[in-house]
Amino acid sequence: MTLYTRFAAHLDAVLDTLVASGDLPAGLNRTAVTVEPPRDVTHGDLATNAAMVLAKPAATNPRALAEKIAAELGKFDEVERVSIAGPGFINMTLTEDTWRAELSAITDGGADYGRSSRGRGTTVNIEYVSANPTGPMHMGHCRGAVVGDALASLLEFAGNTVIREYYVNDAGGQVDVLARSAHLRYREALGEGVEIPEGLYPGDYLIPVGQALAQEFEDKYVDAPEAEWLDLFRKSAVAAMLVLIKADLALLGIHHDLFSSEAELQAAGKPEAAEAELRSRGLIYDGVLEAPKGETPDDWEPVVLPLFRSTQFGDDQDRPIRKSTGAWTYFGADLAYHYQKAQSADALIDIWGADHAGTVKRIVAAVQALTGGKTKFDVKLVQMVRLLRAGEPVKMSKRSGNFVTLADVVNEVGKDVVRFTMLTRKADAQMDFDFAKVVEASKDNPVFYVQYAHARIMSLHRRAKEAGIACAAIDLSQLETDDLALVKLAAQFPRVVDTAAAAREPHRIAFYLYDLAAAFHALWNVGNDNPARRFLIADDASVTCARLFLADAIGQIIRNGLGIMGVQAVQEMN
Repeated sequence: MTLYTRFAAHLDAVLDTLVASGDLPAGLNRTAVTVEPPRDVTHGDLATNAAMVLAKPAATNPRALAEKIAAELGKFDEVERVSIAGPGFINMTLTEDTWRAELSAITDGGADYGRSSRGRGTTVNIEYVSANPTGPMHMGHCRGAVVGDALASLLEFAGNTVIREYYVNDAGGQVDVLARSAHLRYREALGEGVEIPEGLYPGDYLIPVGQALAQEFEDKYVDAPEAEWLDLFRKSAVAAMLVLIKADLALLGIHHDLFSSEAELQAAGKPEAAEAELRSRGLIYDGVLEAPKGETPDDWEPVVLPLFRSTQFGDDQDRPIRKSTGAWTYFGADLAYHYQKAQSADALIDIWGADHAGTVKRIVAAVQALTGGKTKFDVKLVQMVRLLRAGEPVKMSKRSGNFVTLADVVNEVGKDVVRFTMLTRKADAQMDFDFAKVVEASKDNPVFYVQYAHARIMSLHRRAKEAGIACAAIDLSQLETDDLALVKLAAQFPRVVDTAAAAREPHRIAFYLYDLAAAFHALWNVGNDNPARRFLIADDASVTCARLFLADAIGQIIRNGLGIMGVQAVQEMN
């Protein structure tokens, strides 16, 4: 139990006491009652809105209720004083010994400090990356990959069982284009001079695919009709691309539990099953789409199609699940895929590019309909990253073969820099990735600043050993007010994990680590002006050992937070 959950339990006990005494009616909804750090640290250590939330349903004055709650809270040994602000906000200041005990709890918790059980018993399926299998990973895929993977780790840290899934779009027109591109490289490998026409993939990454096909089939399909080789070449090329994709993701430390094939899904009749389920609920009907708005194209004609009633869920028109050819629309295939995922998970999360924002409402509505509302479904939108080199944007285009691969970037700046940087902004906010700035050794670079804090902490033990200081016993009473202020920030880590997991926002971990690192650096820098405030004092082992204990706790939290982000904490920096 963390300090915040412990005080939430204390508050619950106080409210139960007031119910028993008749000062509060029984059965009040307490879900909106919180215990959290006050916005202004001068107000104390903890704040609760209990009186403000409960006064109205209790038909009482919030200030009067706050006084009764405050009187009971003041009876706990951990509480030094309680004050009431404004109309009824309650602020608590805790004893210094309470914070010293929390510091010990951090050290005792070790790698598990901050873990929670909030997600216990809940299986969450997170689908992320899911790039079309038409080439290696490029930086356009990177941010969603990191956000999805960090979110998976965050939810696991918060107690959930997590399934990491990649949806392979191997049934659309883009993989036919891939197959035709591979066929050209196959002919090239057999000695034919080829020119890659507009519309096919020109990237050199297909040369080995063509060579492998040439070795396997020799000239069997050089002049054969497309119908004879298209399916075969499609499967071979997709398989080769998935090998590249998995290798690229491994460079970022990303490994999925499942790779689900759209083609296999359709072959198994899953879209038909989803359609039947929605028809049984009256949510799919056969109808005609409205004519396109504005000037109607000459070749447009009304066609009867199976339509999902997405207007019932706020969409501007009902959406077809099949094309006029009978083939499934992307939306129709997506319904089946999510229906399948829902069979093995209590909640679904998709990480999508922001360019898909317009389809979120309809797919969320369809999943709710398919599962009868039993499966929670959330879509997290991720904005593209703009790459900058020498201040100029780097353009990317897979079709032209001119793009920056994920492997190129990881090899240049390192996995940890890439992962941390991708989490330094909220996922739906625009981001620039400047090759120079992400490796800059400055306070303005969060990657460096957090890692530097950890490296400084690791250096303390080396220096203490060199000074002959051994810490057999720790006297935490040696810690002063400034030291305990850092403990108070450190103790917020479990709460940050819980709130980040609840909001599905792993960037909150990065933000918190930056704040923690900044506070640690500030305390370290005090010692530059005042030798008595240094972490390491050669002639005062008692103070040194207490501050080393504090530094170790901060280092542990940094490691735990970086672990959620998939980043390795450095031991030293040049």
